Amino acid sequence: MAEFTLELNDDQKQVRDWLHGFAADVIRPAASEWDEREETPWPVIQEAAKVGIYSLDFYAQQFFDPTGLGIPMAMEELFWGDAGIALSIVGTGLAAVGVLANGTEEQIGTWIPQMYGDAEDVKVAAFCSSEPDAGSDVASMRTRAVYDEAKDEWVLNGTKTWATNGGIANVHVVVAVVDPELGSKGHASFIVPPDTPGLSQGQKFKKHGIRASHTAEVVLEDVRVPGHCLLGGKGKLDERLARARERARAGGGERVKNAAMATFEASRPAVGAMAVGTARAAYEVALDYAKTRTQFGRPIIDNQGVAFQLADMRTQIDAARLLVWRASWMATTGKPFTSAEGSMSKLYASETAKKVTAQAIQILGGNGFTREYPVERMHRDAAIYTIFEGTSEIQRLVIARTLSGMPIR
Repeated sequence: MAEFTLELNDDQKQVRDWLHGFAADVIRPAASEWDEREETPWPVIQEAAKVGIYSLDFYAQQFFDPTGLGIPMAMEELFWGDAGIALSIVGTGLAAVGVLANGTEEQIGTWIPQMYGDAEDVKVAAFCSSEPDAGSDVASMRTRAVYDEAKDEWVLNGTKTWATNGGIANVHVVVAVVDPELGSKGHASFIVPPDTPGLSQGQKFKKHGIRASHTAEVVLEDVRVPGHCLLGGKGKLDERLARARERARAGGGERVKNAAMATFEASRPAVGAMAVGTARAAYEVALDYAKTRTQFGRPIIDNQGVAFQLADMRTQIDAARLLVWRASWMATTGKPFTSAEGSMSKLYASETAKKVTAQAIQILGGNGFTREYPVERMHRDAAIYTIFEGTSEIQRLVIARTLSGMPIR
C-alpha cells in the first residue's frame, strides 16, 4: 500500500510538466476560438491522441498509479489549460470508468479501446445517466431495459439528457431500469455499440460555459443490444437483483450500490481536480495582473484589499487540492470513504472554483468582464462544477447522511 505523501515523485513530475506544456502550447491558444464556435475541438483531440494523452494507455497508467495522484494531477493540468477543451479530451473517461466499475475483463478489453480509436481516427464515448426528470434523483429514472430471452437481447427505450458526447460518441454507456420495483437498486448499465439502430441525438444544448464540450440528449427507441452488452453479465445482475429483493422483503438492511452511483463515486475526486485546475488558472491570471496593473502610481497588489483576496484564493486552492489528493489516495488504496471524503473533495473544490474565478474578475475590474481576458470564460466554465456529477447540494446531503449513518438513496 502506497504511503500518503504530498510530494510527487520524479515520474509524476515529468508527466505533470509534459501535460502542462501541452495545456500551455496547444489547449490555451485554441480556447477562445472553440468556446466561441461551441463545437467539439476535433483537431485538438487529435493532437492529444498523437502525443499519447488521448489514449487508453495514458489513462490506464494514471488510473493505476499506486499513489492515486495520477488522475487528479492530469485533470488539474489539462483543465488549467481550458475547461471546455479539456472536457472534450477527458469526457470519454467517464464512460470508460463506467465500464471499469461494472464490466467484466472481456468487456473492458473489448469496448474501452473502441471508445478512443487511434491518432488517425479518434473516437469519443458517452456516459448516459441523467434524464429530463431524473438528475440527482436517480430513483426516478424512466429509461427501461427489457430482456428478450428468445434472442438474448436487451431492448432499451427512453431519453437521456446532459450527456457529454451524447449522439456523436462511437460507444454509449447507458444506465437503465431493469426492475422498476427496486428503485435505484434496479438499475443496470449497458453498452450501445457503434451504429446501433434506434439511438439518435436529441437536442444539443447551448451552454453558459464549457462550450467546447458537446452536451446533448440521447434518444433510445427500441434499441436492441446483444446480451453480452450488459455490463457485468446477466448472472451477476440476477444475483444482485435477488439480493436487493430479499433485503426489500426483510425491510432494508445493507445497501446495494447502483451502476450510476458506482461510476460517480469513482469520478468525484477527479471532478474536484478539474475545478482546482480552473481555479488555479484564474488565480494565476489575477496574480500576474495585480503585479503589473498600476493605479495611483503603484501596482494594485500593494493594496491590501487586492492582496488579501489573492491570499485567500491561493489558500482555498491549496486546501481544495489537498482534499482531492486525500480522496484519490484513499480510493486507490482501498480505504473506505467513512466521512464521504470523495464528496467532500468535489464539494469544496467546486465551490472554490466558482469563488476564485469570480474574485479574479473583480481584481481585473472592467477588463475581467470582457472576453479579451480569459477569466470571464473561466468563471463561466467554473459554474458547471457545482452542478454535474452531483450538485453541491447533493454532495452536502451525501456527507451529512454519511456522518449521521442515514442511508444514501
